[in-house]
Amino acid sequence: DPVRLVGGASRCAGSLEVKHIEWRPVSEKGQYQTFPDWTLKDADVICRYLDCGSAVATGSRTLDSGIFVWRIISDCLHSGSALLDCVSTSDYSSSILEITCSDLLLQPIISVSPTMDGVSEAQQQGFQVLRGSSFTISCSVQPQYPGGSFQLTFTSSNTTYNYTQPAVNHSADFLFPAADPAHQGHYSCVYGVYVFSHNFSSENSLFSLTVTDLQLKPIISVYSTMDGVSAAQQQGFQVLRGSNFTISCSVQPQYPGGSFQLTFTSSNTSYNYTQPAVSHSADFLFPAADPAHQGNYSCVYGVYVFSHNFSSESRLLSLTVTGPDENPPDKTPYRTGSIIAPVVLLVALLLGVIIIFFILKASRGQRSGPQENTELSYYNPSFSREPAEEEGAQGAE
Repeated sequence: DPVRLVGGASRCAGSLEVKHIEWRPVSEKGQYQTFPDWTLKDADVICRYLDCGSAVATGSRTLDSGIFVWRIISDCLHSGSALLDCVSTSDYSSSILEITCSDLLLQPIISVSPTMDGVSEAQQQGFQVLRGSSFTISCSVQPQYPGGSFQLTFTSSNTTYNYTQPAVNHSADFLFPAADPAHQGHYSCVYGVYVFSHNFSSENSLFSLTVTDLQLKPIISVYSTMDGVSAAQQQGFQVLRGSNFTISCSVQPQYPGGSFQLTFTSSNTSYNYTQPAVSHSADFLFPAADPAHQGNYSCVYGVYVFSHNFSSESRLLSLTVTGPDENPPDKTPYRTGSIIAPVVLLVALLLGVIIIFFILKASRGQRSGPQENTELSYYNPSFSREPAEEEGAQGAE
């Protein structure tokens, strides 16, 4: 831009300089030709051009020696002509023009800080405060002018509040002892100071604040001492009947102490089991799984902080109990094969014994045949000599 204010507390206050071929300050009056003094109306054109609001003061600064300056025609400024077209001539002067615009103050800075880690940044220009926690909203500004005050402005859907404190070392702290949903809304800091016989103020951009309960959710898990747990489906588990299993509740470290409540619900009953949180966790042991243990489980973590009780609940975990005879289908072929194999082996052994028996019997029959024939041939002569006795014996028989 060919126009600037320099040497002041901000870009909206200082000596007016114009770049017309080169940068030079602007004369309050011409040395050789009398020009009227700059008015607030004339200075308004400069302040608006610089996006610095409106003019609140004009003045002059006297230099130790004369320098080359520009002169600007006042009527030209209000004609709508370009600013550089209104530069009339160069001059030599020791008196230069100074302008103070309404937006001369730097924007204040707003921040939120907790007394016990109860604040988290949720999004751009937004913060979350834990319900019941103490928090402080601080307003500050870069050193520019001494004194002044800060006004903390709060607006919500149905109310507006203003809190005012003097600026001490260019800052002020607004303490809120216990966060409450009523504190949800938008906050801004307005810095005000009296200088150049005028009151100036500057406001920062709005930021939002929300009040929430305990954010961290506990984690629920289940495991068995004898591999009796299997994942059945998403967020569901199967436990083998009679096996030991443990349901664990845990939470990320945030506050010391607290307790866990294991909640069990089924179609016809509901139970609660409570244990203190040791190292931010608790284990609930079930010695023998039973169909009565089937249902939904969840962990509820509770802790007392900031003079309030906070609680947070985990997701639901469904659990079913299966019996020993309720094996998965992929194990059925293994059980059938284990029964058939011994039967087949027994039949094979029996057939082997029968075959060996008949083989041995056949071999004995072959050996005994020739001996009987030999004996018959040996005794044949005697039988021929005693035919009567043989016939008598046959008759007796």
